[in-house]
Amino acid sequence: MSTNLAAPVRQSDRIIIIDSLRGFAILGILLMNIPGFGLAVPVGWDPSVLNETGINAKIWHFVEWFPEGTQRAIFSMLFGAGVLLFTSRLEKRTEGTLPVDFFIKRQLWLMVFGLVDIYILLWRGDILFDYACCGLIMVAFRKLSGKHLLIGAGVCFLLMVARENRDFYQDKKVITRGEAIAAMDTSVTKLTDIQKERLNAMKDFKENNTHEKKVKRMQKSILNTTGSYEDLYEYRTSQYINSLVRYLYLGIWDILLFMFLGMALFKLGILTGEASVKWYWIMAIGGLGLGLTVSYFRAQSAIDYNFNWFELTKHTKFEAYTLSRTLRALGIFGTLMLLFKSGWFKWLFNMMRPVGQMAFTNYLTQSLICGIIFYGTVGFGMFGKMQRYEVYCVVLSIWVLQIIWSNIWLRYFNFGPMEWAWRSLTYWKKQPFRKVKVSKESTGPA
Repeated sequence: MSTNLAAPVRQSDRIIIIDSLRGFAILGILLMNIPGFGLAVPVGWDPSVLNETGINAKIWHFVEWFPEGTQRAIFSMLFGAGVLLFTSRLEKRTEGTLPVDFFIKRQLWLMVFGLVDIYILLWRGDILFDYACCGLIMVAFRKLSGKHLLIGAGVCFLLMVARENRDFYQDKKVITRGEAIAAMDTSVTKLTDIQKERLNAMKDFKENNTHEKKVKRMQKSILNTTGSYEDLYEYRTSQYINSLVRYLYLGIWDILLFMFLGMALFKLGILTGEASVKWYWIMAIGGLGLGLTVSYFRAQSAIDYNFNWFELTKHTKFEAYTLSRTLRALGIFGTLMLLFKSGWFKWLFNMMRPVGQMAFTNYLTQSLICGIIFYGTVGFGMFGKMQRYEVYCVVLSIWVLQIIWSNIWLRYFNFGPMEWAWRSLTYWKKQPFRKVKVSKESTGPA
């Protein structure tokens, strides 16, 4: 293998805005993940379980209304762009199937790191394994034009909306069929076994959304997360497996949607800041204007029905989560690009650039730090013991830590620790870790 193929990407060849955007996204992901790390099920989504008011209720409302789901969307877009960056750089240096071979190795090692996040760091919301699988799909589309990639994103968007509403209406069907059977006069009509099953399904759905049942789930969640290591391991890993089955069944279109979008925007020059300011204004105003409106009504419906998913499902006509999330993600992206293009926030993007260059390391250390803080046996067992605003104070502290350590680390090293390991394993060649200082005498005349 040519040494040139495995050589680190020179700083001059890196795309500053992509590194910076990745930095914003990786910190933003923790904002979304922290309820899963520190708040008991179902408290993370449902502030009614603990009758939260004041600042806790306001924080829930703001997060649900504005950033919820957007940071993972932007990170997926950047991962899609990363597929193009990785393969195109190798394709410029060599011919044949070698670039794709290295990419496949890269994804397979990402699967391994995902399993570490799931089964060692015990993070039930891991995205690395999902990205590893979906990346293997997306590499097949790397040669498409930006226009055709946008069409791919559109198809995935429609499939995702159809999928989530199909499932939503399946839940509505459980309610309507069960209530129709409950209204029958059983003194005249004897229920069949199927009718009894449907009636019980409706009753279970309704009962599981009572406050008492939610409190029991919360207590079970706290007990399993702060008890013995065996309970912790079984509980957190089973949560991941349950969510993985549902997520790959429902959400594969979600990941592919934003990866397609990221690849398209990269090829069109929008992701790299080459588009006109007008396009970023359209994305910012249109995306946030429409997205926040849809998001407001979704959050308000949850409040109106006191976070009772049974009643919410019964009375809601359409599930608009994907629509809301896509619009808000594009709006936030457009806003960040406007800040970048203005030149006034160069300091901010320069500060976030190392965070993005070490996104892999920072993602895994978020799991490590939060595990130490919140899990029992292996940590301080603070799971379920903090108020909502307190877990977001933890987020702020981790943000500060990761910004500082990323900026210091990359002054002396070529890669973050996990980036170095990932790259070395991909090329099966130890990468140069420490930066080499070049003296003026060795550089010769200018």
